[in-house]
Amino acid sequence: MRLTLHTDYAFRILMHLTANNESLSTIDQIAKIYNISKNHLVKVVNTLVKAGFVEAIRGKGGGLRLAFKPKEINLGAVVRATEPDFALVECFLPTNSCIISPTCGLKHIFNKAISNFLKELDSYNLHDLSLNKEKIAGIAKI
Repeated sequence: MRLTLHTDYAFRILMHLTANNESLSTIDQIAKIYNISKNHLVKVVNTLVKAGFVEAIRGKGGGLRLAFKPKEINLGAVVRATEPDFALVECFLPTNSCIISPTCGLKHIFNKAISNFLKELDSYNLHDLSLNKEKIAGIAKI
């Protein structure tokens, strides 16, 4: 299993906003600091705003900031909001054509593994990821 770049970038944005404390950050600033395509970053930010993790302030002097305190942003919730699906194998898909699916235990085992993975992420929050926010701020030159 591999998380998408969308999720990876979402975590980078959230950690950046945490390290930047209450100050606003722009998409341009974040794209430049982390060497991420601005177009890709816009999509990720839109996902984070729609999910309610990030607040976008429009207009001159606008930017991005966390919508909640870092301790209130659950990592499992971020992954659920940013990952399109958890279809690890064909039998998860509506187009499944595997003839042994009805008798195979693989789907059940993978479902349990995904559930345990997300349950573990649910036990952490953005604050846990950002314990070294001063170092993050220094590296990112915030």
